[in-house]
Amino acid sequence: MNSEREYRIEMKAMSKSFGGIHALKNVSFSVKPGEIHCLVGENGAGKSTLMKILSGAYRMDSGSIKVDGEDVKITSPLHAIQLGIGIVYQEFELADELSVAENIFLESLRKKSIINWKKLYADADEIVREIGFEIDTSIRTGSLSVAYKQIVEISKVISKNIKILILDEPTAVLNDKEAEVLFGLLRRLRERDVSIIYISHRLEEVFKIGDTITTLRDGEITGVNPVKEMTIERIIELMIGRKLADIYPKRDVVIGEEGLRVEGFSNGNVYQDISFTARKGEVLGISGLVGSGRTEVARAIFGADRRRSGNVYLDGKMVNLNSTVKAVRSSVALIPENRKEQGLVPDLNIKQNITITDMGKVTNSFGVISDKKEVSIATKLAGMLKIKAESVETSVFSLSGGNQQKVVISKWFNTEAKVIIMDEPTRGVDVGAKSEIYRLINELAAEGNVVIFISSEMMELMGMCDRLLVMSEGRIKGELSKEKFSEKNIMQLILGGQ
Repeated sequence: MNSEREYRIEMKAMSKSFGGIHALKNVSFSVKPGEIHCLVGENGAGKSTLMKILSGAYRMDSGSIKVDGEDVKITSPLHAIQLGIGIVYQEFELADELSVAENIFLESLRKKSIINWKKLYADADEIVREIGFEIDTSIRTGSLSVAYKQIVEISKVISKNIKILILDEPTAVLNDKEAEVLFGLLRRLRERDVSIIYISHRLEEVFKIGDTITTLRDGEITGVNPVKEMTIERIIELMIGRKLADIYPKRDVVIGEEGLRVEGFSNGNVYQDISFTARKGEVLGISGLVGSGRTEVARAIFGADRRRSGNVYLDGKMVNLNSTVKAVRSSVALIPENRKEQGLVPDLNIKQNITITDMGKVTNSFGVISDKKEVSIATKLAGMLKIKAESVETSVFSLSGGNQQKVVISKWFNTEAKVIIMDEPTRGVDVGAKSEIYRLINELAAEGNVVIFISSEMMELMGMCDRLLVMSEGRIKGELSKEKFSEKNIMQLILGGQ
């Protein structure tokens, strides 16, 4: 990287408010050509707002922007692309019914009356290969896993020959191997003088990929530093304004009798012969790479997906959980991996999303909803999880990704669930909020509930769980007790060892 060159991007004195909330306060942010500039902060710190202004999705209240030394007023996302600015959002913007190639070139296809399909697929194949992944670009995008949908999103932006690439939590749905491939791509782009703005809550990634790090807190810059001069502890302190002595709270629970038993779960192709037990007061972790079958098993237990065979036992009694309604009535809850499509009703506000899981608490004998009860329950839970919003009347659609995740978690705290299955519950959540979620998980376990914790982050699983199941290729490859926890042992099981 040539430090003597002009800044590619200069944003000066940026301010933006939404109602009574100041999302940005006099923020200045600059990125050089060929630099990977990491942007970190808690949910609601202003990261996404700043990037949405740069990518044309929001208009700033005040401030100025220069691209390659020229003053610009970015009026729309299309204008931003014309200036060479591309963004890959944490939430996907894909047409599931179209093919991978059609999604990659969707904007250009709209302008054409005749399409050379052979060339379209060849060009799409070339872009995907450049990124380092193998995807059949002719298949329907909706059939892809969450991880591969992320690859399609990145391919869309790469196809536009951008010179400023903004990535918002790009590895949230990738396993470690896939993330390393992505990092290789970013390094190649850096060598081509592309400026990369990298937003992530996984702070260890900053040290793998970043040149410079800017920290935000409550809409203000708290530090701009070379990555090589920083530590994780110092970054956390700049992000949350205090030292985080212990990310994983100590567990002090008594593990009781069996609360959940799964026997002989199979669906014919994704997972086979899944059997395990989980005890009351226990946090049982499930590890495995993307595509190992973890999510599919969780959804089958909850009745969201059908299975070909297998039984579920609660407190030793077999129960028929062939629908989500029956699962909820049997005190089973699922916090899904994909919050946007499966965890939230985007047209409803915070209080409605939280109380929807147990309407009996907010309705009278005639089925009339009490707004006072809704507000009371939602306000209490929003406070527990520190959801950042003007009020519980705020639309969930307007929240940051991390705060949306907190709403998903909150709605299940509103139920009397005894078995809580959490699939990537801290995905897209900042380090301070993660600690809060971990504390709440411990509280659920301490109350005698069964907690099943699925995560792609090994450190998180080892820090929170009492026991760990390891899945690979649709089967449970082994089980680890807490004293056997190590990344080496987990990976050995994933790769087929004992």
